[in-house]
Amino acid sequence: MDTRYLWWLVSRASGVVAMVLISAAVLLGLAMSTKVLRRPGVGKLLMRLHEHLALVAFAAIAVHGLALLGDPWLRPGARGLLIPFTMSYRPLYTGMGILAGYLAALLGLSFYARRRIGAKRWRKLHRATLAVWGLALAHTLGAGSDAGAMWLRAVVLTPAVPIAHLTVLRVLGSRRARATAAAAPLRPTLVEERG
Repeated sequence: MDTRYLWWLVSRASGVVAMVLISAAVLLGLAMSTKVLRRPGVGKLLMRLHEHLALVAFAAIAVHGLALLGDPWLRPGARGLLIPFTMSYRPLYTGMGILAGYLAALLGLSFYARRRIGAKRWRKLHRATLAVWGLALAHTLGAGSDAGAMWLRAVVLTPAVPIAHLTVLRVLGSRRARATAAAAPLRPTLVEERG
């Protein structure tokens, strides 16, 4: 085997693995938030699985980017890997991938700071995880060396339908919950009760 292609192969493989793991984590997160996976006794298990999928996806993203440093053809350098839209190879799509990596790190690691942030604020922040998936999808299809291959399109686009469906359910569920809360009778104040 020609070792000149080793770094490219490692980056390519870890990029596909990262995309699969991100898709699985997003699907699982949406399924939990929409309560599609409502089963007694599995909530904590699903939460741990969701967390582990996200962490392993982050590791695969790191391997994907770092392996490119050894690629003798691409030669992105640290600047090309760290600063979005500066790489000479398909800058728009590689920039989207870099942004997705930063967002994945920020949102994934925010889980461990949710007590400091506050649960409500953290949940709002965590909803942006869908943007990570969207940016990663655009990056994969726009900059991936196998973007035109049917096998890659099948791998990255198959989760799109359930993710879109669960996102619609999530949005509708949030709207319904807000409408129900707004329509609930207001609790009388102490003065009104004594009235």
